[in-house]
Amino acid sequence: MTTPGTPDWLAQVEEPILDPERRIIDPHHHLWRRDNHSYLLKDLWADTDSGHRIEKTVFIECGASYRSDGPETLRCVGETEFVREIAEQSTKGSPDQARIAAIVSRADLCLAEAVEEVLQAHIAAAGGLFRGIRQSGARDTHPEALSIRIRAPEGLYARDDFRRGMKRLGEMGFTFDAWHYHHQNAEFAALAQAVPDTVMILDHFGTPLGVGPYADQREEIFTQWRKDIEALARCPNVVAKLGGLAMPDNGFGWDKAERPPTSDEFVAAQERYYLHTIDAFGPERCMFESNFPVDKRSLSYPVLYNGLKKIASRFSDDEQDAMFYGTAARVYSI
Repeated sequence: MTTPGTPDWLAQVEEPILDPERRIIDPHHHLWRRDNHSYLLKDLWADTDSGHRIEKTVFIECGASYRSDGPETLRCVGETEFVREIAEQSTKGSPDQARIAAIVSRADLCLAEAVEEVLQAHIAAAGGLFRGIRQSGARDTHPEALSIRIRAPEGLYARDDFRRGMKRLGEMGFTFDAWHYHHQNAEFAALAQAVPDTVMILDHFGTPLGVGPYADQREEIFTQWRKDIEALARCPNVVAKLGGLAMPDNGFGWDKAERPPTSDEFVAAQERYYLHTIDAFGPERCMFESNFPVDKRSLSYPVLYNGLKKIASRFSDDEQDAMFYGTAARVYSI
């Protein structure tokens, strides 16, 4: 069997591009330089140039290219320096190629008010592109079952120092991207209520897990997840990213299949998550994301966006424009 996620495996499913003139901001992708698997500008462009009209993108932190020395709290600024250089290169492409228009970096918000020093360092390093922070809250009691084994400190969202750092982040006009698992959505809602003046973006639907001990609990998890999404939507400072459900840890199994899904198969498996979130938040508080190259282990960029457009097709043109472009442009000041 061809290895899932490779070009040959992804090429098994090719489709005509739907609605190719619809303008798109992809508000969630990563970049990294690794010995065995780098994802840099040429790789991003190979995906964004594949047929859909991706005009701009937002880089989201992923622990890449940290500084190797200096104060521990400032080493994360190396990632911003790394991405700024790539973003500058992206402005030199052809007019129809995607431009990296915003950077979401990492900082330890448990520094409380002292996090401002780190934020100022990101501002200085980003060349006008710094828009916010993502500090993962993801923590599960079964990390051995997960392909991404990040473990945030227990109870991170409830910590006083973390909330004070979050408050300072909002006071400075920056956003917070939240990545955690489905069973942490209530903790995130409490955080959003405690720091109401900071704009918070829920990444990946709150990551409903579907592997390990969760593999046979999809319907039970979905039932509770629906209620949690409705509660989060009642927090006016929370915005939802629609995507990132094709990670291996979501348990749909495409990363182990003989071939990737078609856009119709993708829609059949995941549409209910999208439609419920859009219904709860409204299109003006939703934005479609790729989460590439992480979700590339399951399906290709053009097939993913065909699927997203099929899901969006029941909405008005203005509502589709909000979810594909306008919400991201507003939230990230693009």
